[in-house]
Amino acid sequence: MKPSLLPICRGGGAQRRWGVGLGLALALVLAACSNAAAPLAAVPTTASSVRALVAAPDFADQPSFAVRTGRPPVLSLQELFHPTYIAPLDPTKIRTLLVTGDIIPARGVNYFATQKHDFLWPFRPTAAYTKNADITYISLESPLFAGCPVSPASSFTFCGDARFIDGLNLMGAKVANVANNHFSNYGAEGVTATDQLLNTHGILSSGLGPVAVIDVRGIKFGFIGFNGVGRAIDQVALKAGIERARQQADIVVVQFHWGKEYERQPMADRGVPTPDDPVTIGHNAIDWGADIVIGNHPHWYQGVEVYHGKLITYAHGNFVFDQMWSEETREGVIGTYTFYGTQLVAATWKAVRSYDYGQPVFMNQKDDATAFQTMEAASDQLATRLHEPTTSPVPAMPPAPVYAPEHAPAG
Repeated sequence: MKPSLLPICRGGGAQRRWGVGLGLALALVLAACSNAAAPLAAVPTTASSVRALVAAPDFADQPSFAVRTGRPPVLSLQELFHPTYIAPLDPTKIRTLLVTGDIIPARGVNYFATQKHDFLWPFRPTAAYTKNADITYISLESPLFAGCPVSPASSFTFCGDARFIDGLNLMGAKVANVANNHFSNYGAEGVTATDQLLNTHGILSSGLGPVAVIDVRGIKFGFIGFNGVGRAIDQVALKAGIERARQQADIVVVQFHWGKEYERQPMADRGVPTPDDPVTIGHNAIDWGADIVIGNHPHWYQGVEVYHGKLITYAHGNFVFDQMWSEETREGVIGTYTFYGTQLVAATWKAVRSYDYGQPVFMNQKDDATAFQTMEAASDQLATRLHEPTTSPVPAMPPAPVYAPEHAPAG
């Protein structure tokens, strides 16, 4: 069939537009659409109904939205977790943003890396994957400087050796969000030293005021970060920051440190205090112009939300940290977010599990599938609460994960 005839020959739209009592001119065009069209002499001269000339449309045979329009479909939970859109392999259109959970090369991580004389150790098993994106965006929840005290003892004052910067380079980090409740544990000197260390090694920072802007083949990404742990997020500053980023970038990425720890659903924790409801803050960020919202801090990965066609990720869990005391705190997800032009069209998540107090390793296929199902179920629970569309069918929430061996499997 010729493309020029598609508006008339395919679908019910032409029938609705043109009506039923059509004359000879329409009959000729419709007859031409049939593979077994009668010769002109056999075409009747009296008006016939459209249904007598053309079989009822088969809507299952319709081309997809993307094929019909050349544009990707509107983002939804269903499309994220059960994708049908295949992004074209065209580097002029596609940009990828990879995001990790919290990186805290402090305490036990710092101790064991120092004992091994190997500050690449935490990053080696995953580096080939994490650096394989246009931009790798990390959550760095620890200052890094020479002379950081080395101790595996429980402490909530975090720092890591400056040599961990080589690990961040190994994993391909391009931007580090430092807006969190531990980055300032060693005061202004620790903040300044770490920011200078990052910049001299080609890593920009978000969360210190200026927008971190990276140009990826003509598309500019702007990164800003805000901490909501220990204090409320300044929403006036948030709105102003998004407006400033909007002026400098085509895609605005906002990362938050927020929410109650050790929960599968985003919620406030007024006892810490972490007073903001992440859902409210995430919605505000989208309403004010963010293109994607990244969440971290709860130390468990959580579900995601599609709000007004934009993605809000509430928590990616831990990436590099020594929280071996529960299976949930050993787990995290690495998110890869794919943009077609400036529109987010796909997401993939790969689950990791930490071994030996600080080294994340990709899960086996079975455990990875369970983590993915957990994310989908958590996303559907949130969507149900917010009266938003869920995936179909809604999966069951898997039981709490069983504690894995402390040491990584060989090979």
